[in-house]
Amino acid sequence: MKSFPSPLTAAEEQYYLQKYTEGDLEAKHILIERNLRLVAHIVRKYQTADEDTEDLLSIGTIGLIKAVVTFNPDKSVRLGTYAARCIENEILMYLRTKKKSSKEISLYEPIGTDREGNEIQLFDIIESQNDDAHEKVMLGDDIRLLYSKVESVLSPRERLVLKMRYGLYNEEEYTQREIARQLGISRSYVSRIEKSAIEKLRAYF
Repeated sequence: MKSFPSPLTAAEEQYYLQKYTEGDLEAKHILIERNLRLVAHIVRKYQTADEDTEDLLSIGTIGLIKAVVTFNPDKSVRLGTYAARCIENEILMYLRTKKKSSKEISLYEPIGTDREGNEIQLFDIIESQNDDAHEKVMLGDDIRLLYSKVESVLSPRERLVLKMRYGLYNEEEYTQREIARQLGISRSYVSRIEKSAIEKLRAYF
């Protein structure tokens, strides 16, 4: 696993938290960067052969960013303690969502043949009174395909931006300006990342 900057001392943490509350975005960037080692430490608990380390680091970093943004310095707890809970919650939510998606069965999965030897799909034997049942099924398949391609086609940064921008994986939705502020980059850069990610996904739909 890649190396990360050393953690902040208690005094340094207090200093940068104070600077951040005063509106210093560079202080926020430092608070995030110097706590990335904590993300890596927590990721090790959930790392398996089936889980991509970069994915887990990206998800954990979302939790860290949320922790820094929502942390209340007036509480009698250190940022690291609070951030650890946020990081772990973010990873667990991601793993639960992924596990649930992996158990979903496509309604177009072949399940047998009829008397004439024609292939029967699960959709063929589902009775529905709604005229738009077929459209709903197609939408469900498109959603599953979208999540699959988000994980397999996009870079970690593109995944992070799309998750925050469009509320994927039950994320809160953010504007480009809000994402830029949280990630410490320009809004135009966020826009370029978003556009690049969407162009990659468009090829599959």
